[in-house]
Parts: sequence; structure tokens; C-alpha cells
Amino acid sequence: MIAHNMTLMLNETVEKLSEPESLKGLFRQHRDGYPLPSSKVLKEIIQLSRAILFPGYFGKSRVNISTIKYQIGVDVENLHGLLRDQILSGLCSSEEDPDPEFLYSQKARAAEIACKLIAKFPEIRHTLGTDVTAAYNGDPAAKSYAEILSCYPVIKTLTNYRIAHELFLLGVPLIPRIITEMAHSETGIDIHPGATIGKYFTIDHGTGVVIGETCVIGNNVKIYQGVTLGAKSFPLDEQGNPIKGIARHPVIEDNVVIYANATVLGRVTIGRDCVVGANTWVLEDMAPQTHKYNKA
Repeated sequence: MIAHNMTLMLNETVEKLSEPESLKGLFRQHRDGYPLPSSKVLKEIIQLSRAILFPGYFGKSRVNISTIKYQIGVDVENLHGLLRDQILSGLCSSEEDPDPEFLYSQKARAAEIACKLIAKFPEIRHTLGTDVTAAYNGDPAAKSYAEILSCYPVIKTLTNYRIAHELFLLGVPLIPRIITEMAHSETGIDIHPGATIGKYFTIDHGTGVVIGETCVIGNNVKIYQGVTLGAKSFPLDEQGNPIKGIARHPVIEDNVVIYANATVLGRVTIGRDCVVGANTWVLEDMAPQTHKYNKA
């Protein structure tokens, strides 16, 4: 009798979970061969990308300069194939039942985008190199660049972000956000792929940092753990829905330092050479070379 009652209970639960009304907005019917992007494959893409950008630090531990061209060539070929397929899934993610003509055009577009992203890798590596330098110069505890690359969460986070940002600029849906959220889970640092971040950027410690979608950060900026560069409010349209795509996050100019747990909200500008003290709230513009501290 007990087993019978449990079977009835489970069957009733299955019926409730299968009701179309309960699935509204929470269900996506997959078309054969075109599922949503795979987090597992995207993780493989990031690991492969890190190995290409920083040979010997990620991927195969034994890399020889005499064979580096061959190794990178193999990795790039593998990366292009993985990227092409995942980008295709991303491009098709908004189409519930894409027609054959649409799919054909998106296959060519996905291959082109994958190629364009990989072509950006020399520039991405150069920029990440400046970030490594910033992390090393900004931390007296750092003994070497090897320590920065091997141990510091900011480099893993910025690698994900800088790859995701290029995909964001190339118009790829969904995948850029998945990639930055992977770094968020790994390091505790949350950077939206739409944010614009200059060279020589570093985050000391890192846990709890949030950088919003429309944030613009200049060169040689350093922030500490717990810093939020967020939005102050969300303007609503006539139907009461949040207006998307407007500039709502801070602009941080060159040579700024923002200390632990500071919060900067809204489309405010923090001018060049400013210092924002720990546990400080900033809701208005700061003129260049201004220092703001919480004295309480």
C-alpha cells in the first residue's frame, strides 16, 4: 500500500512538472543537432585558450620553444573547431525552430567569428601581459611573474573576460556571459563581458568584485576585493519594464585606485589619479586627483 501511494505521488508530480503553464518561459525545445552551448565544451575552450596564450603555464606542462609553433598550431586548429560549433549553438539559441536556410548562413558566420576571435589572440595576449605586469608591480608579496600566472585569480578571470568581451563585440549571444560566469564561479570575480577595461588592470585578492555591463575602465587601474562598480537605479519604460542597453555603470579613468569594499554606483565618472578609500560609497562624479575616504 505504501509503495502504491508513493507511485501515485510521483506520477502526480510528473504530471504537474509537465504542465505547459508551469513551463512557460522555462523550457526550450531543442532542435536535433542544435542544443544550447555546452558549459563542458566551453570549459575545454577556455583551458585550450589559456594554453595558447600562456604556453607552459596552462595545458601541457612540457613545452619547448623549438616546437612551440607546432604545438600552438595544433591547439589553434582544435580551438577553431570547438569554437565554431559552440558559436553556432549560440547563434541559434534564439531560434526555436531555425529553418535550413538560416542554419546554413549561421554555419558560415560561426566559422568566420571563430576565426576572427582567434585572430585577436596576439592582441589579447599582449593586453593580458600588461595585466600580469600590473599584478606583479602592485603586490609586494609577489615574487615572480610565474607566481602571478600560476596563483593569482585575476589573471584567470581577465583571460575569460577578454575572450568573452571580443565575442560580445562580435555579436555572439549567450556564450560571452557563460564564459565570464565560469570565471565568476572559479574566482569569485564577476565581470560582465560588455564592460570595457583598459591595459595594466589588476584586482588584488579579488573575491566579491562586481563590474557591470556598461562600466568603462581606463588604463593602470587597480581595485581590491569586494569592490562594486554597479548601477544605481533601473529606468522603466511605459509598461514598467527595465530599459535595457543604457549606460548605467561608472566610468573609471586612468591611474585610479579603489580600495576594499568600496561601492561606486550609477553613470558617474571617477577622474584620473583618484583614490577611493575602503568601505566608501560614491554616487557622484569625482574630479581628477581627488581622494575620498570613509572617516566614520
